[in-house]
Amino acid sequence: MKRTSYIFGCPCILAMVLMVTGCRGSLKENPPIHINPNMDSMERFEAQEANPFFADGRAMRPPVPGTVARGLLREDVEFHTGRRSDGSYVEVMPVEYTVDLALRGRSRYNIYCAVCHGEAGDGQGIVMSGGYGFAPIGYHNDRLRTIEDGYLYEVIARGVRTMPGYAQQIPVADRWAIVAYMRALQRSQNARAQDVPPDILSNLDNLP
Repeated sequence: MKRTSYIFGCPCILAMVLMVTGCRGSLKENPPIHINPNMDSMERFEAQEANPFFADGRAMRPPVPGTVARGLLREDVEFHTGRRSDGSYVEVMPVEYTVDLALRGRSRYNIYCAVCHGEAGDGQGIVMSGGYGFAPIGYHNDRLRTIEDGYLYEVIARGVRTMPGYAQQIPVADRWAIVAYMRALQRSQNARAQDVPPDILSNLDNLP
């Protein structure tokens, strides 16, 4: 046992002595050993600077053709543009019309649209009474009651005449929700007696 300890102990002591003597605090004047120096000096280019390496001479490389940023793949053309692949407007919005959708549309409409077009969609928003020089239209005319849903969507996104586009403020799904609520406003101002459910119609007849 003592001999085994001696055999294994001597190399350990020798290694410790070498470590201590190697850390004596002196400065080494020789340059350090550099295993991979090929990245020490890299050619770099400023913005808009020419780069002869590429055939077009541009240092700033454009995206590869067909590149789509993450989250911006718009495979559903009708949903994202309000138009069909042939460029025509979709007649009916490509989302299911539900009460929740219309309620969402009402909240977005009151934030972004009512200030000009009025809460009832009659074009009598606050800008009309404020004398700001705008003349927003109402939705309650035959042209807009029968126009395609895709047209209304595009106007929300891109604007028309003096109205600016709201694509930056209103996400795609909320644009369709606003379209749904606009249709509800139009229906409310152009409803017929046969449009009202019978149980509700009977209660209306009893109102003073």
